[in-house]
Amino acid sequence: MKSIPDTGLFKPVPSRTEAKTDATTRVARQIVDLEATARIAKTERLRAARLAQEADAPVVAPKKPAQKRKKKA
Repeated sequence: MKSIPDTGLFKPVPSRTEAKTDATTRVARQIVDLEATARIAKTERLRAARLAQEADAPVVAPKKPAQKRKKKA
């Protein structure tokens, strides 16, 4: 038996409002994805800068805690 080529003959055609909704959803998802990739890139850049700064900073020895004074009787 021969297969029928897919010509889109039996595909449902979305209504005008469905088409607009789909387009809006697609654009909104693209915007959200772009913002997410920009946020991730910024986080990686800032993390690398912080690690480089921490590597260049001198090591500071911890200070000794101040000794408590005894009360006079």
